[in-house]
Amino acid sequence: MNSDSSPYPDCGPQSLPPSRMAPLGMLLLMASCFTFCLSRENPEFALTKPKKSSTKETERKETKAEEELDTGVLEVFHPTHEWQALRPGQAVPAGSHVRLNLQTGAREAKLQYKDKFQNNLKGLKKGKRLDINTNTYTSQDLKSALAKLKEGAEMESSKEDKARQAEVKRLFRPIEELKKDFDELNVVIETDMQIMVRLITKFNSSSSSLEEKIAALFDLEYYVHQMDNAQDLLSFGGLQVVINGLNSTEPLVKEYAAFVLGAAFSSNPKVQVEAIEGGALQKLLVILATEQPLTVKKKVLFALCSLLRHFPYAQQQFLKLGGLQVLRTLVQEKDTEVLAVRVVTLLYDLVTEKMFAEEEAELTQDTSPEKLQQYRQVHLLPGLREQGWCEITTHLLALPEHDAREKVLQTLGALLATCRDQYRQDPELSRMLAGLQAEYQALATLELQDGEHEGYFQELLGSITRLLKELR
Repeated sequence: MNSDSSPYPDCGPQSLPPSRMAPLGMLLLMASCFTFCLSRENPEFALTKPKKSSTKETERKETKAEEELDTGVLEVFHPTHEWQALRPGQAVPAGSHVRLNLQTGAREAKLQYKDKFQNNLKGLKKGKRLDINTNTYTSQDLKSALAKLKEGAEMESSKEDKARQAEVKRLFRPIEELKKDFDELNVVIETDMQIMVRLITKFNSSSSSLEEKIAALFDLEYYVHQMDNAQDLLSFGGLQVVINGLNSTEPLVKEYAAFVLGAAFSSNPKVQVEAIEGGALQKLLVILATEQPLTVKKKVLFALCSLLRHFPYAQQQFLKLGGLQVLRTLVQEKDTEVLAVRVVTLLYDLVTEKMFAEEEAELTQDTSPEKLQQYRQVHLLPGLREQGWCEITTHLLALPEHDAREKVLQTLGALLATCRDQYRQDPELSRMLAGLQAEYQALATLELQDGEHEGYFQELLGSITRLLKELR
């Protein structure tokens, strides 16, 4: 090949200087000899193309090698401080130093340190698989470790318990202290009866201040709302002490004494009877008939209403003592409209009570029940007519409040049988009723427009319409 045919004219050997041709030829000769010798001694490295083994043969050899490596028994290599060659399949203890001898092409191993794996080698036996983790424990070691674990857990639990107990002590008081407090509380626990005795004693004591007396009456009113407590008040004379309080020169004492009596009288016949016998009715009427603060008269009128309702005997005594005259004077006083409405309501209740008692007797066909006989002795309607209550009630229609007008209209209806002639002869009543009819007609229309078919103003309009019809 000439230089013109070479694709690399600058790189071919013919381009080298003659001085370098000899060393290069020597190197090529030595490489050829080495290759020839190597192929004669070891056919494995011959520069020939080896025959391909079949796929089945290859898989068989691989499977056999895997089975040999995966057997339950491996030959264990025992390293020393000197390098030793390893045979195929030998297991090397952990920590051994392994190298590849480049001169022989064999793997070699030895101990890396003198003492580190000495104990590991003592437990190895030929023919057994090497346990890489050389730390072995006896059952006693495991028991000891478990005991220590439990001890640690108990110590941790003990710490948590102590912390929890400290928190409980901080938030809650010991049971011993609570028991002591309960014992002390049991000493001061009082029944309602004991409390009422203490309050009456405080009220009746001459050493008690006015504030203490008022406070005792205020607390007592709370207890006597219960029927049993009100009756217990009689057993130790407490009711009479309160009744006597109506004679006090202090308006506040009169006011709160009447407050207690009104709560005790309410729907409690036994207490009502004792009150009449104790002179409560007379004392109440005296206060209403004399000059007193309005607050006092309100509470006294409350006590009087509680005493008279559903108690015909007290109503008889009320009429005998001139109670209607006292009430007439009360409603005619200036700036007593509030009292006037309450008085009218009381009269309405008393009239309807007697009417209901008679109706009940007719329904039961009992012409002489004891309660009806008592009511028949109460000549309330004639007394109202004689005392001028027909005119007084008519004038109360001028009150501006709808609630007051409602109660007056109810009373006018209850007195209609007794006061019909006087109502017809009173042109002022007809004029007032006509004006109220027009007013409530407009209000009732608004209720109907709002969808209220049984509204408040419609009921008032009905009462006025019925009265006008009766008076024609």
